[in-house]
Amino acid sequence: MWTVVYMAQSKEVADNMQDLLSKEGILVKLRPINKNRETSDDYYEVLVPESEVEEAHSVIIEKGY
Repeated sequence: MWTVVYMAQSKEVADNMQDLLSKEGILVKLRPINKNRETSDDYYEVLVPESEVEEAHSVIIEKGY
């Protein structure tokens, strides 16, 4: 099961978070939440497998997000 570990306020932030977690060997999936019609202004859920949630949170905190 995939679990949300971060809510990004733009596609750019979501992509950066995906890159960060992927470099740490964590599987990552992005899911847009359509708030605005402009896709660059959408919010994105950053999801990881349930078994990797703790590791993902540690990486996010360590990097200061």
